[in-house]
Amino acid sequence: MFNRLRMRKEKPSKSETISTTNTAVIQDAAKDNKKRLQKELMSLIKEPPPGVSVDEESVSQNLTQWIINIDGVEGTLYEGEHFQLLFKFNNKYPFDSPEVTFIGSNIPIHPHVYSNGHICLSILTDDWSPALSVQSVCLSISSMLSSCREKRRPPDNGIYVKTCNKNPKKTKWWYHDDSV
Repeated sequence: MFNRLRMRKEKPSKSETISTTNTAVIQDAAKDNKKRLQKELMSLIKEPPPGVSVDEESVSQNLTQWIINIDGVEGTLYEGEHFQLLFKFNNKYPFDSPEVTFIGSNIPIHPHVYSNGHICLSILTDDWSPALSVQSVCLSISSMLSSCREKRRPPDNGIYVKTCNKNPKKTKWWYHDDSV
């Protein structure tokens, strides 16, 4: 005689179902995030805007941190200068903006660029949209630099740099000057 044990399949609890669903959503978002970053990277490498290039070595080491080189536009105050931007992407990109800062020894002297590399530009925070891209951010920053009439730091540079968070996205920016 055989004793048969019946295995009763129990219905998962509500919290287990939610947990499983949340995990699946997060995994899907991570895949979409990676695809979007790879697509933008390839586009920027193959067809970069004038004066913009990707530091491919930095990207090959980490897809979530890109170094972008930007050249000052001819005929502007920044002609002949070379700058570097660091883009950091979190797992919510493109629904959350990248963290973008100037890095290196040549931080542009500009009324919207702090000496620590933080950039006061609305599309990097309040006006971000998933329709924007790394390329559009680079073009906006290049345009911001090109329209500058006087090389100077923001009036609150000293106090800001001493007291700010390392992440410029945590700053509550006050956008009040569209003339530069």
